[in-house]
Amino acid sequence: MTDVDVIIVGAGPTGLMLAAELRLAGARPLVLERRPEQGKTPKAHGLSGQILDLLHYRGLLDGVRGLVTDPVPPHRFPFGGVHVDLTRFEEPPLKALSVRQQSLERLLEEHATGLGTEVRRGHEVVGVRQDEESVTAEVRGPDGTYEVTAPYLVGCDGGRSPVRAMAGIGFPGTTYPEVNRIGQVKIPEGLTVHDDGDIETPELGRIKAGFTRTGTGVFALGSLTPGILFIQTTEDDPGEVDDDVPMTLAELGDSIRRVLGGDVPLGEPVRLSRYQFSARQAERYREGRILLAGDAAHLLPSTGTAINVGMSDSVNLAWKLAAEIQGRAPEGLLDTYHAERHAAGARALLQSQAQVALRRGHDEAAEALRSVFQELLDDEQAARRLSAHVAGTDLRYPMPGSGHALAGTFVPDLALETDQGATSVAELLRPARPVLLDLAGRPELSELAEAAGVDVHAAKAEDRPADVLLIRPDGYVAWAGDADTEGLREALAAWFS
Repeated sequence: MTDVDVIIVGAGPTGLMLAAELRLAGARPLVLERRPEQGKTPKAHGLSGQILDLLHYRGLLDGVRGLVTDPVPPHRFPFGGVHVDLTRFEEPPLKALSVRQQSLERLLEEHATGLGTEVRRGHEVVGVRQDEESVTAEVRGPDGTYEVTAPYLVGCDGGRSPVRAMAGIGFPGTTYPEVNRIGQVKIPEGLTVHDDGDIETPELGRIKAGFTRTGTGVFALGSLTPGILFIQTTEDDPGEVDDDVPMTLAELGDSIRRVLGGDVPLGEPVRLSRYQFSARQAERYREGRILLAGDAAHLLPSTGTAINVGMSDSVNLAWKLAAEIQGRAPEGLLDTYHAERHAAGARALLQSQAQVALRRGHDEAAEALRSVFQELLDDEQAARRLSAHVAGTDLRYPMPGSGHALAGTFVPDLALETDQGATSVAELLRPARPVLLDLAGRPELSELAEAAGVDVHAAKAEDRPADVLLIRPDGYVAWAGDADTEGLREALAAWFS
């Protein structure tokens, strides 16, 4: 006898997104979070990449945009000490929003609880055991210790994941001996900001915008908001960073002094944070009835990627887990979670570790490498390809039954015309259900899909990319083609029947 369908350990963006997706799929999750209230230490400050499209498909993107306090970032992003300029593109290949992680978590929690999810804060999982039919979590809560049993448990409990350790899953990789400190501060009196973004300081004179490298570290300077400076220092430090200890303005000032050899006046802080980079990936994302997602499964040594990859793990996992629990999953469906998302995590590690190689060198050869790399990014195709890699939009899953160019890719948001009026792919995917989109009047294919429990929609679209699209709940095209009934049968059997 189980208490819930899925125990989710961790109420960060990954765990809360997983809870909401499970509810949409008809499963009953329980979220357990060891902290009694949401953490106050600033963490991620932006959302970018493929997950923005998925949030649009779930009807959440407008709510996320409502959380933006800073202007939309310019279409430039740092990559290992160089800058990728996307301002020349009418439709930038990498999109981003300035959203504080705490605000995102509140929105996702409201979304998940609004769908019927229970979130218990101040409840720490201190033990896990499993058998062939269920997994039991031993939980220490405000009123003592108790147990919860479910068919599955998912660790979304961060880079130091106790769940991963209790499941005996290895986490090989590297923690780099560098500490990054970030401050967004108001411009104080006595500090001059030039039109080109450079600043003039009483002690150090003019400091250029961008990256300044010294023998002791890197100083980065920029501004996204009028009247606010963005400052970052990077120093090698073999010690381990405690994320729970808030950073102070004095700590940032001390770091600037060590890197630049003098003081930079700092005004009232708007945001202060510090972090350390690791490149690690769990050996496997599943051990029996215990699974991992988000930072518990992978740590990436770059900014702007982790939340995208972690929340995408959740969307990939939820519909498969729900199908397994409800007894309607084809054989091996749940195993595709590890196969697909471990490969996606490895690809995210690839680009983020390339950033490490670019940024950590301080000799003349490293400077030459960055100069050549920056020059190559002046080429439009190179900038597009790198942007897609960082965004995760170049990801393609192997799909049985279809050799079509769209198979395995994230479905585009086509404008559609139906008998009921205008709609879009995003509208059709809002319930997180599998969809067969018939764009060419193929009733024989529609009947096959309906028999497999797939929602069928007949519509018309300009420049249709295929006659028929079979779309998974996570937005990926499971099959695309015309009258190939055998190919569609194979895809339906693999994912839904």
